[in-house]
Amino acid sequence: MLQSFKLALRSIRSNKMRSFLTMLGIIIGVASVIILVSLVNAYMSYMTESFASLGTNQINVNVINLSSRFVSADQMYEFYEEQEALFDNMTPMVNVDTAVKHGSDSMSSTSVTGVSEGYLDIKDYGLVQGRNIQYSDIVSRQKVCVVGYYVASELYGSPEKAIDETVKIGGYAFRIVGVTERQDKESMKDGGTDDFVWLPYSCAVKMSRNANISNYIFTIRQLDRADEAREQIEEFLYGIFKNEDLYNVVAMSEMLDSLNSMIAMVSAGLGGIAGISLLVAGVGVMNIMLVSVTERTREIGIRKALGARKGVILEQFVIEAAVQSAMGGIIGILLGSAATRLAGAAAGLDATPTPSAVLISFSVSVAIGLFFGYAPARRAAGLNPIDALRSE
Repeated sequence: MLQSFKLALRSIRSNKMRSFLTMLGIIIGVASVIILVSLVNAYMSYMTESFASLGTNQINVNVINLSSRFVSADQMYEFYEEQEALFDNMTPMVNVDTAVKHGSDSMSSTSVTGVSEGYLDIKDYGLVQGRNIQYSDIVSRQKVCVVGYYVASELYGSPEKAIDETVKIGGYAFRIVGVTERQDKESMKDGGTDDFVWLPYSCAVKMSRNANISNYIFTIRQLDRADEAREQIEEFLYGIFKNEDLYNVVAMSEMLDSLNSMIAMVSAGLGGIAGISLLVAGVGVMNIMLVSVTERTREIGIRKALGARKGVILEQFVIEAAVQSAMGGIIGILLGSAATRLAGAAAGLDATPTPSAVLISFSVSVAIGLFFGYAPARRAAGLNPIDALRSE
């Protein structure tokens, strides 16, 4: 076998251009598989991280309250307390569409949301200054608020200076009691993750002039009980509304699972499409090897006349095809890896070659060399020595 390997390398060196053209299809196919699969996986990781930042342990509840059928915040809290084994936290959510003002400064992109004291834990934010909204603030409708790092910096210069200052929200003066830690470590901007104000939801309800709250967020204790938690919420709401169209319950973990399944299917599909080029490359390997057998017919005849067995001739040409495919696979891996990093940087993704894509594409390239190289090798091994020697 070692002798056959040396002969294969000698044949490749003596026909450099033809060998390169033979490997070109393998190179393109392997590189394409690595690039496409790795980029899709990088995008999948990005989407997973984005969903994780929203909270994979969250269940979002939206209800349509009618005059005859509605659910109050007190009812939701009663249900939450009854299901304490399932749920870790719960908060009503009341969005207030208004600008945030301080003196002559106004921030129109700032999100203003009425929440409970549990929202800080749900978001998993820390406080850099002051305190969180408290239950007593909600009960007594105290006009206090917690602001994001960007709001404190823009309106007051720093979180330290923002504490106990007042800010105008919807025409009402609210006292800032807390500032959250900076979330965006790279840059802060209007409408970003640090541009928000949290109020007691009881104040937000009054400001929005809507007696009933439509949105709630639950967090579950165990991700593997997400289905059970969602079903419990739906059963509770159906008992009140008697109509499934009047509420919507979405578990973020289920959305993430669906997204991952969809992206995995896309990844497999793109990998399959790129893999077609490997099959085309295999046909090229077979054609070149057939040409090589035809050109070396006399050489084969001489070797057979000197006693070379049929298996030795078969082994020589199969190994030659496999070596060319393997070399093409290695070059394809190097090019694909470099192109993956460049494409990932251009797309803003942390893209690195996927080990599984590298292993599979290289294995397929070698397998293609063996498979498509077998037919020409068998033809070479089956030549009649006398006929081969007569060949010009």
